[in-house]
Amino acid sequence: MTSKLFSRVFFALGICLFIGFLGSLATQTSIGDWYIQLNKPSFNPPNWIFGPVWAVLFVLMGIAAGIVWNKGFYHKWVQIALYHFGFQLLLNASWSLLFFGLKEPFWALIDIIALFIVLLFTIKWFKIVSNTAAYLLIPYAIWVAFAAILNFEIWRLNL
Repeated sequence: MTSKLFSRVFFALGICLFIGFLGSLATQTSIGDWYIQLNKPSFNPPNWIFGPVWAVLFVLMGIAAGIVWNKGFYHKWVQIALYHFGFQLLLNASWSLLFFGLKEPFWALIDIIALFIVLLFTIKWFKIVSNTAAYLLIPYAIWVAFAAILNFEIWRLNL
């Protein structure tokens, strides 16, 4: 790995992990009381699994973004790919604020649906720039799809 690629991956990792940290702060505000009291579907994973899964996903996101950035920000496709990446990262952070911070599962559902759509576009644009970077986002897309279904069911069960 060249020093330029390493520094870009490291920087992108830092941004992704920081967004994950902000999301965890919002989560901590209600995970111990409000969230426990919600009706959840039978396929709801145990709470301890979310932290490690998100940590891995944020690392994969950071590596993918660093790889794309390393192709040269002056390229139009790289710019478009990274703009989509930034937008989906904002939607990701917003989800935690909506669901846990504001305790609004419906608005979080709207957000996560938008996140999934933007993420699909992000993967499309990453694939144009780097197949590897696009493939690194696939586990994230699968998890977001699962989280959207879980979010929907939690909202539905607690109307």
